[in-house]
Amino acid sequence: MHFKIFWSFFKVGMLGYGGGPSSIPLVHKEVVDTYKWMTDEEFQDALAIGNVLPGPIATKLAGYIGYLQKGWLGLANAVFATILPTIILMIILLKLFTEFKDLGWVQGMSHGVMPVVGVMLFILTYEFLAKAKGRTTWQFLILFTLVAFVLLAVLEIHPAIIILLIVGFSLLRKEGRI
Repeated sequence: MHFKIFWSFFKVGMLGYGGGPSSIPLVHKEVVDTYKWMTDEEFQDALAIGNVLPGPIATKLAGYIGYLQKGWLGLANAVFATILPTIILMIILLKLFTEFKDLGWVQGMSHGVMPVVGVMLFILTYEFLAKAKGRTTWQFLILFTLVAFVLLAVLEIHPAIIILLIVGFSLLRKEGRI
């Protein structure tokens, strides 16, 4: 199990070029689709909580999932596996990039990453919405998105407060109080 944890998050660290947003679909693929350590709903919850905590999302998800699988040793294993490729690659690539940064193909490669990350995030969002649609209506999803946008962007309310309100609302609804 420790090897599976290490290998899963090592791959995420190796292939997650572009930061946290590009790592999220890779983590999802490994823990939900490949190893089935979590359901989509559990991953969505972990992602939501991880997004309000400070620090890189990939290491937060790795630590949490590693802890769920094998306790504190699993946490350390997953976090180390996530950051090890970055450490190795940063040492190598920094040296190479400083030598070849003015070449056109290097600059083009840097600019080509952004559309790929955007497509990966769109696909993940679409899959989450498709699963949510099975439990609710499009009207609710659109209203929820608009309300969340107003709370976050217009009123500048911290995401943690919004998540706590949603969790509280869900618990009250589940108990039949709403």
